[in-house]
Amino acid sequence: MESWSVDQVCNWLRQRNLEELVPKFREEEVSGAALLALNDRMVQQLVKKIGHQAVLMDLINKYQQQKNGPEPFTYYCESASPILPAISGRNLRSCSAVCKMLHWTNSYTLPAFPYDVKILLAEKKCPDHSMRIRIIECLQADMTKYLAGSLYPNSQQYNFVVSALLQAYPFLDDDGNGFSVWKRALKDRFKYVRRTIEDDEQVLRNKCKFGHRRGQRRKSSSAENKPYDIKVLTEDDPAYLEGDAMYANINWLKQEYMKTQRNWKEVNDRMNATIQIRRKMISDKAPLQDILRVFPFLRCPYQLFREFQILTHMNIYQKTVEILEIYSENILSLYLVKNNPITIMLQENLKQHTEEDILKYMKMTAACLLLPDVFGDDSSLFAAVNEEVKVVTPVLEVKNPFNVNSCEFALYVEKQEVAQLEDCTTALAALVAAFYVFDIPCPNRIYRTLNFLESLVFEMRCPAFLP
Repeated sequence: MESWSVDQVCNWLRQRNLEELVPKFREEEVSGAALLALNDRMVQQLVKKIGHQAVLMDLINKYQQQKNGPEPFTYYCESASPILPAISGRNLRSCSAVCKMLHWTNSYTLPAFPYDVKILLAEKKCPDHSMRIRIIECLQADMTKYLAGSLYPNSQQYNFVVSALLQAYPFLDDDGNGFSVWKRALKDRFKYVRRTIEDDEQVLRNKCKFGHRRGQRRKSSSAENKPYDIKVLTEDDPAYLEGDAMYANINWLKQEYMKTQRNWKEVNDRMNATIQIRRKMISDKAPLQDILRVFPFLRCPYQLFREFQILTHMNIYQKTVEILEIYSENILSLYLVKNNPITIMLQENLKQHTEEDILKYMKMTAACLLLPDVFGDDSSLFAAVNEEVKVVTPVLEVKNPFNVNSCEFALYVEKQEVAQLEDCTTALAALVAAFYVFDIPCPNRIYRTLNFLESLVFEMRCPAFLP
C-alpha cells in the first residue's frame, strides 16, 4: 500500500463503498504513503461524515496491525474471549486489562444512560447544558471502567467513543462540529476528575510532570459539613409556613450535594421548588456563606447557569461560547493589546503546540482575559491571573491559563471560592451569571466590559461594540 498512487487509493476506496471520499482524496493528492500517515485530526479534516471517519480509521488500523505482525494475543473464531499466552503472577492482571481495553476500542458499545437521558435521546431533542454534562459523565465513567481504572485515554479511544455516540444519535452532531465539541468535553471531564485525585500514582506522576508538587492539595469546593443555619428564614416568609416540607427539601439538597453520583433530575425539581425562598434570601441580602450553605448546588456551574436561565430565559453558557468564538480573533488583532502580558504569554505558549483545538482553546482563553484591557477597565476586578484574589465582587481566579494540563479556573465572590470551573468559556459565563444570580451591583471600573457581554447575551438591538 505504501507505493500506491492516488488512483490506486481511489480504487481502494470505491471497493469499500467509500466513493464519496474520492473527490476529496484526489484534491488533496492522498497517495498510499500519505494514507497510512493519516492521523485522527487529518481524517476529520478530509472526511465530514462520522461514519466514514470511523470506517476509514478502522481500515487503516487493521492494515497497520497486519503490517506490524500479530498482536500479543489472538482471537479464536469460536470464542468471544481472547486467548492469552502463558503468563503468571502479577503480569496476568495487566495483560488481561490490555486485552479488555483493545477489545472495547474495536467494538465499543455505549453505556446504559439514565432513564430521563434515554427519553430525551429517544425523542431526538438536543440536550441542554446540564443534560450534556450528564451524558459526558456517563461516558467518562464507562471509559474508566473499561480502562481498568486509568484516567488517561488516548486520542484513538476518545475517537471511538465519540464516534459511537454520534452514530447512535446523529442529531447530536451540531452543524457538523459535534465531533470536536463532544471530544473536547469528554477530555475536559477526565481532566476535571483527575484534578481532585490525591492518591492515584499515575495521576500524581503526571501532575508532578506538569508542575504540581506531590502532596499539594486544592481547596475543596464542597459545602462545609455543618448543620443548617435556618435563622435567615423568618416566620414572615410565606415559604416558612410550609415548615417541614421546605426543610426536607433543603436537607435533601445538602445530603445529595455530598454524594459522588447525584440524581440531577431530582436536584432540578427541588431547586425549582425552593426558588422563592432562595430569591428572598438573596434579595434580603443574606450573607453569601448562608446562601451557599442552604443551597450548596449554586456552587455547581451548570446550576448557576440554570438559575440564570430561570431569571432571564437566556442560555448564558451557549451565548458565551458564541461570543468567544466570534470575537476572539478580533480581540487578539487589536493593537492596544499587542504588548499586554497576556498576549506575550499566549505567543510563547502557541509555539509549543500544533493541534488545532489546543491553539483555538488558548486564543479563546487569551481573548477572555484581555476583555477588560480592550475596554479600558480595571482587569483586577475581572480576573486574578496567577495571583491572589483581592476584591469582594465576583472575580475569576486563573492559574497557568495556557497550560492545557494544569490550568485552573475558579469563581470567587466575597473573596471565597464559589465554584471550580473547567475552562475559560465556563469561567466567563459563571462570572456574568454570578452578578445576576446573587444580585450584586456591577462596579463602575468593570462596567464597560460587562455591558459589552450583557448586550450580546441578551441580544440587545444596539449592542456594545469593540473599540
